[in-house]
Amino acid sequence: MNSMLLADFYKLSHRKMYPPGTTKVYSTWTPRGSRMAGVSEFVWFGLQAFIQRRLLGTLQDDFFAKDVDAICSEYARVVRHTLGEAEPETQHIRDLHELGYLPLRIRGLDEGTVVPLRTPVMTIENTEPRFFWLTNYVETLMSSELWQPSTSATIAHQFRKLYDKYALETVGDTGFCQFQGHDFSMRGMGCLDAATLSGLGHLTSFVGTDTVPAILAAESFYGANVESELVGTSVPATEHSVQCCYGDDDKYVHEIITRIHPTGIVSVVSDGYDFWDVINRVLPLLKPEILAREGKLVVRPDSGDPVKIVCGDPEATTEWERKGAVERLWDIFGGTTSAQGYRCLDPHIGLIYGDAITYERATKMLAALKAKGFASTNVVHGIGSFTYQYTTRDTFNMALKSTLAVRDGKEIHIFKTPKTDDGMKYSQRGRVVVERNESGAVTWRDGLSLTDHVPTNLLLDRFVDGQVMNQTTFAEVRKRVASAI
Repeated sequence: MNSMLLADFYKLSHRKMYPPGTTKVYSTWTPRGSRMAGVSEFVWFGLQAFIQRRLLGTLQDDFFAKDVDAICSEYARVVRHTLGEAEPETQHIRDLHELGYLPLRIRGLDEGTVVPLRTPVMTIENTEPRFFWLTNYVETLMSSELWQPSTSATIAHQFRKLYDKYALETVGDTGFCQFQGHDFSMRGMGCLDAATLSGLGHLTSFVGTDTVPAILAAESFYGANVESELVGTSVPATEHSVQCCYGDDDKYVHEIITRIHPTGIVSVVSDGYDFWDVINRVLPLLKPEILAREGKLVVRPDSGDPVKIVCGDPEATTEWERKGAVERLWDIFGGTTSAQGYRCLDPHIGLIYGDAITYERATKMLAALKAKGFASTNVVHGIGSFTYQYTTRDTFNMALKSTLAVRDGKEIHIFKTPKTDDGMKYSQRGRVVVERNESGAVTWRDGLSLTDHVPTNLLLDRFVDGQVMNQTTFAEVRKRVASAI
């Protein structure tokens, strides 16, 4: 696709609308607020992937490497028949193509940095006066690619803090928590790119995932290597087609744990017919085989109210529904008690719930388990597209806004302060810098000039005139996120 058309329509006309004498446009990318209750911090992530995927990939392959006459002809054809311009201008496109690189400077925080909301995480400006229009021209493409990985990374961070909190309280250790939030979202995301970028965001806080492309993306864009580090992992697992093809839950579970997967972790979906029959009848019959296996059988209920199924429903009519799945598994298989006084299921048996898990439901589930005297680590959550796709750019109010321009050689500090707004849309002014204060907390300052020297600025060059700078690794990203828990 013609790279000069990867934009909102109004971007095509802005070049001629800037005041005469404009030679520079400087803009900031900022998460301005939160639509998620209780979330006041933001995980910055995804810029390096965007630079490699789009600035060095799409624009190189589909613009600089293509015939300029063909590019301009296609651009003119589309503009002529959609905007009604009889003779669309294309000289600016030819000039950019002749230059041979994107004359942009992008600065950003280290990815994985967790910052207070309203902190600028990236800036972008043109480096060649002729191409002042390019700074905000790439906003559409940049915004569409950057909001989702950061949003998912921020949500994953909230889940990880939740798991760590309850794990410390009930077992005194957080080692299992990296597996406790498992990415189940791929099939429900907007497209393959959305699944991949969101899956990458999930992996900044967890290693459990069923989104295979996210692992490959971590290798491609962040230098990860599955041969030398744990980038992401999963386990063999059945689905309803497998269970229902057997038609007999006794044989189904027996075959899975004895013939097909006699060792290791294996997950069996268990609600194709009657989940409570599997718990109350089938598993007790197979208890000797389960306890004799070198590995864990993970039971997966997949329908009903997650909290009630796992933790029990006090108003239910049957004993097992009042107890819930975790307590029933304890009745059958037993286990140990942590030093903190909470019951942990025998390591040969476990439970995962992966349907309609939200942060609120996860919180209720872990709190209910603790109240019943069970460790939080008795359950794994499959976090799906309801959580990761049910978001938008406005979940954290992310926006690119211009804060400085140069006209006729003079700096102008520009800003947005709409009187009809509650303050969320107010932008910074002038050049911005991000620093750490004496206590190590991230803070920011605006109103600076382009020439002001600030050696403590955490916004570092990431892309300058077609060259990538100050790259990071996925392991480093994870370390930064983890340090903020």
